[in-house]
Formats: sequence, structure tokens, C-alpha cells
Amino acid sequence: MTSDPLNDFTKEEFSFAGTSRQVYRAGQGTAVIVMAEIPGITPRVADFARRVIARGHTVFMPVLFGKPGAEPKAAGIISTLAPACVSKEFKAFAFQSTPPAIDWLRALARHAHEQCGGPGVGAVGMCFTGGFALAMSTDPTMLAPVLSQPSLPLPFGKRRRADLGCSPADLAKVIERTQKDDLCVLGLRFTGDRVVPAERFASLSEQLGDSFIGVELDSSKGNAWGHKSAAHSVLTEDLVDEPGQPTQAALIQVLDFLDQRLAG
Repeated sequence: MTSDPLNDFTKEEFSFAGTSRQVYRAGQGTAVIVMAEIPGITPRVADFARRVIARGHTVFMPVLFGKPGAEPKAAGIISTLAPACVSKEFKAFAFQSTPPAIDWLRALARHAHEQCGGPGVGAVGMCFTGGFALAMSTDPTMLAPVLSQPSLPLPFGKRRRADLGCSPADLAKVIERTQKDDLCVLGLRFTGDRVVPAERFASLSEQLGDSFIGVELDSSKGNAWGHKSAAHSVLTEDLVDEPGQPTQAALIQVLDFLDQRLAG
């Protein structure tokens, strides 16, 4: 029998508006919500969370889909992706729309802030959840949103390629916060990632201006770093955690961003 890859986290239940989900928690200090990519909280997602914890933060990892701790194998990815794509909670194909799951995640962020104190909360989304931290930033508790390879809405058609997975009303509130509260948004993508098209980062830059920090890692053919053309998961599966590697630099930039924005 293999050991539980999440045995250093405690498991809690958090409920809001009739929806209850499990949340894995560990660490001490200001709160950071870590939202997993498809197929769920894999060992490498948990490893990223431990890097955040090591910086002096408390991590809250909600179980939004998948089997916690499972390796990202093809069968698990397919079995998780299909129901997630058609779920009314995530609205994977919707245009200019905030997924209903964001209300629950905002409530979790408020709960985490109450539990941990400090000036506010950080959030890191990845892939399917990559853009969630943007819409979560309508809440004043959110101070450090990180969008790692934000993939929703799925980029079918020109309009969806540039869409931010956020309603116009919510986006207006986020823009207002960048002006009034000095909110800053960090985004990460590989340049060849078709799931996260360049148009999406162009929209973030256009809407947020200097308040958006876009980090784009070269995955073009023959790139100097050996990034594969299908590279996608900046902080987990495609991370090369070695000095001088762009993905390690991006990881450190995320950790520094969380530290700086949550320091008050």
C-alpha cells in the first residue's frame, strides 16, 4: 500500500450557500487558496502548496474535482475533464461570465482570512481554475491573485480566445480595485500553449494595464530551454526546478509575489 501523498495536510469541510466541499489545509501565517488543475490535487500540486507553506503561509486547497493525491494519468484526466466541462458550477464554455463556483471560493477566501488574519489572502489557480483568482478579486480580502495558465473559457472561437472568464460587472470591480487598492494580478503561460492563447494575456494587459504582470515562457520550436511545444503546467508538471531554468524563475516570482502582496 502506498502512503498518502497528502498526509501532512489536515482535511476540513467548508460549506457555503448549501455547497460543502473538502479542503486540505496546512501551514501557518497568511492564507493562500491553491486551486488545482485537472485532474485535481496531484502530488505536484501538493508540492507547490508545500513551497507556499515554506514561505510562511497557510494553504487551503479545496477539492473542486478529481481524487485528491492521484497521479495525473490519462484515464483520470479524461474522467475528470468531461464532467467538469459540462458542470454548471464551472461554465467552461461561457462567454463573459463568472462561474458560479467563484461565490463559494470567495466565501472560502473570507473564511481563510478570518482564520489566519493578516492584511488579506492570496489565490493561485492553475489550468481549469487558472482564471478563478481574477473573479475572486472582487472581494476586498483578495490581495494576491495568480493566474497560472488560465484556460477558461475553453478557447473555441475568436471571442473565447480573448475572454477572461469573468462577467463585465465583476471585471469592472477588479479594475476599480487595481486603481483604488493597488491590486496587482500575476499571470503565467507558455507561449505555445493553445489552451491559453496569447489573446487572453493581451486582454488582461488591455483591461488591467500596468496592474497585470504577464510572464510568458518560450515554448517555440527549438527554444533554448527545451520546453516542449505542448508545455502547459508552469508550476507543476512542466516545472524544471533547477537554477537558471525559466520555470524555476517563474515559481520563485510567484512565491515572492505572494510574500510581498500579503506582507501589508
